[in-house]
Amino acid sequence: MSDKAAQLKAFERLLIIMDELREQCPWDKKQTMESLRHLTIEEVYELGDAILDNDLDEVKKELGDVLLHIVFYSKIGSETKDFDIADVCNSICDKLVERHPHIYGDVKVENEEDVKRNWEQLKLKEGKKSVLEGVPKSLPAMVKANRIQDKVAGVGFDWEQPEQVFEKVEEELAELKAEIANGNQDTIESEFGDVLFSMINYARFLKVNPENALERTNKKFIKRFQYLEGKAKDLGKSLKDMSLAEMDTFWEEAKSL
Repeated sequence: MSDKAAQLKAFERLLIIMDELREQCPWDKKQTMESLRHLTIEEVYELGDAILDNDLDEVKKELGDVLLHIVFYSKIGSETKDFDIADVCNSICDKLVERHPHIYGDVKVENEEDVKRNWEQLKLKEGKKSVLEGVPKSLPAMVKANRIQDKVAGVGFDWEQPEQVFEKVEEELAELKAEIANGNQDTIESEFGDVLFSMINYARFLKVNPENALERTNKKFIKRFQYLEGKAKDLGKSLKDMSLAEMDTFWEEAKSL
């Protein structure tokens, strides 16, 4: 059996199991698109964690969970005769062909940036009124800011040099500092948001994903803090009873691990 045939057989097995669960399992029979929604979001975040941890075995498992949800939604759609898994697959296939005229047509591109610009222009031709329509409203703010900046850059609304973006970061920091001095909490929050937005934009020029970068720092902090907690426990102390100097000693140890 070829690899492709084996892959198709495995996918068919999943579809059969989904049919059986929907017919026979009390929990699966009760589910709706709405009841699955928050579970799907959790699964995608778990996949993201596995990717950042570079745990490929866990990535494989989490991809399976996400695929199950796609099949589950498609099964529910088939029951209402709105769509099925074939419609889902054909829809994305059609979109990919239409959005890649440099592969399936006669359009010429020089690099990745050309591809991204073509992608956004094609979406506008499909009837979208704004390139920002495709940014989900429920995205976390940092991810949303990154997607907004990426999309507007795709149609040419962008800085020319990284140095210009860093100057903008410095400008926003100066404005934040001024508002802190004024003591107006509302304008402080506004300027703080501008600083974050400009930093996220700068990350794009550095080819750094800000969400991934911050999550790596979160994981690093958690690891070091838990090391500190462990050392305090070994000494029979509570962190509240330790001096900052004592905690700093163990913190520096954690950094060297």
